Amino acid sequence: MSDRSRTNQLLYQAELLITSTSEDDEHATARGMAQEEGALALFELALVSLLREVTEHARLGQHDWRYLLSDEGPAMAELQRLRDLAQHPDSWLFWLVSQLEKLHSSDGVATRRAANPAMIAVADQASLSEQLVTHLNAAKREVAALRETSQEW
Repeated sequence: MSDRSRTNQLLYQAELLITSTSEDDEHATARGMAQEEGALALFELALVSLLREVTEHARLGQHDWRYLLSDEGPAMAELQRLRDLAQHPDSWLFWLVSQLEKLHSSDGVATRRAANPAMIAVADQASLSEQLVTHLNAAKREVAALRETSQEW
């Protein structure tokens, strides 16, 4: 499978996982948390695959996203575009990097929803699942733009 195909596959699988419905039983909350963290882990794999894809011509020995998106990473236009995106607070990549840091921490990223009906939900606060879907879609648009740019070269 090519890097391009693998990137597409991982983005698709993450979206499938996060948008799948689950049974409403005593395990529903834990299952939902597992789906969120699983989809986020697939999103991380998709990021690594994307980095392999856009740096394929450079034949890099390392594809760790932390390194490639850092200032110490190779000087390549595609990577600089992604580095800039990772610094923009409204971007999907900024959101993803911050969520991946949480995912790799001992606390994880998925949290239980408060079951107390007396609590008032904040209307503007989207669930992790909703945020994942939004940022997956934004990532897919960016991947398409990166591919178009690299084809021009």
